[in-house]
Amino acid sequence: MKPMILGLSAIVLTASASAQTKWDLASGYGANTFQTKNLEQFAADVKAASGGKLLITVHSGASLFKQPEIKRAIQTGLVPAGEFIISGMANENPIYGADSIPFLATSYADAKRLYEAAKPVQGKLLASQGVKPLFSVPWPGQSLYSVKAINTADDFKGTKMRAYNPATTKIAQMLGASPVTIQLPELGQALATGAANNFLTSSASGADGKLYEQVKFFYPVNGWLPRNVTAVSQKAFDALDKPTQDALLKAAAEAETRGWKASEKVDDDSIKILKDNGVTVAPPSASVNAALQKVGETMTAEWLASAGADGKTIIDAYRKQ
Repeated sequence: MKPMILGLSAIVLTASASAQTKWDLASGYGANTFQTKNLEQFAADVKAASGGKLLITVHSGASLFKQPEIKRAIQTGLVPAGEFIISGMANENPIYGADSIPFLATSYADAKRLYEAAKPVQGKLLASQGVKPLFSVPWPGQSLYSVKAINTADDFKGTKMRAYNPATTKIAQMLGASPVTIQLPELGQALATGAANNFLTSSASGADGKLYEQVKFFYPVNGWLPRNVTAVSQKAFDALDKPTQDALLKAAAEAETRGWKASEKVDDDSIKILKDNGVTVAPPSASVNAALQKVGETMTAEWLASAGADGKTIIDAYRKQ
């Protein structure tokens, strides 16, 4: 009987192994970011909810693909799952840049409303490319740092504002500042030498990069809250059985809720670090706020002109909420 028992055991083990699916999930962000920690928890939740039938391995720090390559890698089947910043795909289609229109959605509540308005349109576009979005989580808002106090909109004039993409270059120009292209790792040195006087970035970047050593004023304007999207190849999703699909979607919904809360906590914690290191944290003045709103109105109109009917659908839905 022993050989028969062993034979049956081997059959069971083979069947179990064949029923198990393993996915790699590519991310361009470091292991210590809250976004990656959320992905790790998502993977653990999927394993538990699927009874071990779906195992996801998170590859952080661009170890599989660089950030701009991840969406394409999912589309072409090079990797079954990945996480990418959706506004980074705006050069492919303006619709992907909805969440990064400057000064349109300037709080977590507004960013959530904009996400809900954009989700059907962006989801349809991603689906046409064979990509199924699972969940989306924002980074803390892009806020204003300055070496000197910005009391009125006129205080921007004649300053050097760090820029890192076409949108931030245009913002600097509209405010009367001179845009200077500086990447985040070089920003501290640029501030120390006077090559830059002010800039927009998240509270977390300021705290993590110790920018408080050069900058003493922080205004939480939350110009935009750029979102990461975690997505899967539609073919990979369709290959799962229904219970495993349901387990995946349940874990994804939990990851989205958890991620938004984590982002807010990171924002609060980072602002506290700035304060504790001598940075003056204050709301923007009415003059500054009006100038930023004008920038937002102009750049929203420009985005609508490029995004067409689908863009209008998103903005109309956002404003009706």
